[in-house]
Amino acid sequence: MSELFGWLSGLIGLHWKMLDALLVAVGLVIYVAASHTLHQRRHPSAAIAWVMGILLVPYVTLPLYLAFGSRKVVAPRPAQGARRMRANAANTPAARAQQLGAAMGLPDPAVYSELGIHDDGRQALVALRRIILGASQTLEVSTFVFGRDVLGDEIAEKLKQKARAGVRVRLLIDGIGVYLGGYPDLKGFAEAGVEVLRFVPPFRSTKRGRTNLRNHRKMVIADGRHLWCGGRNLSAEYFEGDPRPILGSTPWLDLSFDLDGELAGQAQQQFEQDWAFASERPTPAPKISETPAPDVKTLAQLVASGPDQPDDTIFTLLISGCFTSQQRILAVTPYFVPDTALITALSLAARRGIEVDLVLPARSNHRLADFARHRAMRDLVAAGARIWLHPHMIHAKAVLIDDDFSLVGSANLDGRSLFLNYEMMIAFYDHKAVHGFSSWVEARRQECAPYVVRTPGMARELAEGLLLWLAFQL
Repeated sequence: MSELFGWLSGLIGLHWKMLDALLVAVGLVIYVAASHTLHQRRHPSAAIAWVMGILLVPYVTLPLYLAFGSRKVVAPRPAQGARRMRANAANTPAARAQQLGAAMGLPDPAVYSELGIHDDGRQALVALRRIILGASQTLEVSTFVFGRDVLGDEIAEKLKQKARAGVRVRLLIDGIGVYLGGYPDLKGFAEAGVEVLRFVPPFRSTKRGRTNLRNHRKMVIADGRHLWCGGRNLSAEYFEGDPRPILGSTPWLDLSFDLDGELAGQAQQQFEQDWAFASERPTPAPKISETPAPDVKTLAQLVASGPDQPDDTIFTLLISGCFTSQQRILAVTPYFVPDTALITALSLAARRGIEVDLVLPARSNHRLADFARHRAMRDLVAAGARIWLHPHMIHAKAVLIDDDFSLVGSANLDGRSLFLNYEMMIAFYDHKAVHGFSSWVEARRQECAPYVVRTPGMARELAEGLLLWLAFQL
C-alpha cells in the first residue's frame, strides 16, 4: 500500500511540475509576443522583473501581466512620417524642443493670450469659477480626482447649473481616481444633464491589459477658447482646504494657470480623443490649425504623453532639455523617482556647469516614493546639483530650461507619470511666460531647506534597490 501511495504521489508531483513548466512556457511566449507585436519598450529592470516573475511565480505574475502589462495602445510612428521637421537655425532649448515636437507628431505651437499664473489656491479657484461660469456652449472637464468636499461640491453644483442652462457639459474622471476623493455623485450629475465617463474603470472596462494605465490629465475647457490647466485635482486640498471639522484638510501648494486662444482649442481636441477612447467610439479626426506667423512670440505647445502616443514625449523633451540647457534647470515635483536615463542627463548637466535646482516636499503624501527617491537625490547632489525640501506638501509639476522653455502641467518626475500614465504638459516658449513660472518656483525654493546627504547603510541601500526594481518599474 505504501508503494502505491508513493507511486501516486510521484505521479501527481510530475503532473504539477509539467503544468508549472507549461504555464511558464506559455507566459514567456505571451510576454515576448505582446512585447514584439505591441512594441512595448520597457526599462531593462522592468523587463527582468516581469520575466523573473513569470519564471518563479507564474500563477501570480501571468494574471498580473495580462491585467497590467500593456504600456502603449498605439502603433509605433513610421521612421519617416508625413510631417517634416521645420528647419530652425537657432540652437536653443526652445528651438530644439519644437523640432523634437514636430518629429514626434505633436500639434504645432499655438497662439495664446491672457495667461494667468495662479499664485495660490484662492487665485486658482477664482479663475476656475470664471471659466466655468463663462461657458456658453460647451464645457469639458478632465480630472484624476473629483472630491466629495467643499470644493468638489461647489464645482459639481456649477457644472449642473451650466448643464441645466443648455451648455453641453462633459466630465471625464479616471476609473481609479474616482474612488480617491470620496466618489462623486455621478447619479446627480446625470440627472442634471452632465455627461460623465469613467476612464477605464478597473472592474468594468473591456480594455484588458490597460487597467494600470491611468488618465492623469487635468483640464477645463470652455467653448474651445478658454483653458484652465495644471497639477490640481478638483478636491479641496489642491485649493484652499476644507474648513469643515470632519473633512478638514490642510491645503497643498500647487501650480495651475489659465489662458485663452488657439491653444485651448488644441486642448479641446485632446479631450475629444480621450472621451472617444473612454467611450469606445472612433477617435475624431484632428482639426488642422494654421501655422502661426514667425513673428508671433506668445506660443505654446500641447504635449500629451502616455499610451496613446507612439513616443514618450514628455520624457524625450526632458532629456533633450538637459543636454541643450546653457544656464539653468529649475524643476519642482512632488514625487522624484526618475529612471536611469533622466538622472544621468540631469547629473551630466550639473557636471558641465549648469545650475540644476530641484524643489521637492520634505514629506509627500506617498511614503514609498519618499523612501525610494534618496538614491537619485544622492546621485544628483554628488554631481553638483542642489535639492531643496519644502516644509509643506507641494504638488506642483514644472521644469524650466534657461529662460527659454518650460514644461508645466500634470506629469511628475517618476516612472509612472513618464511611461505609464496619460499625462499632459504645456510647453511655453514665450520668455515672459517662462519667467512667470520660474518666479513661482523660485519663490517656493526660497521657502525650502537644502537637502543634506546621509550615507545609507547596507540594509537601506538594499531596500531602496528592491523598491525601485519592483514597485516603480512594473
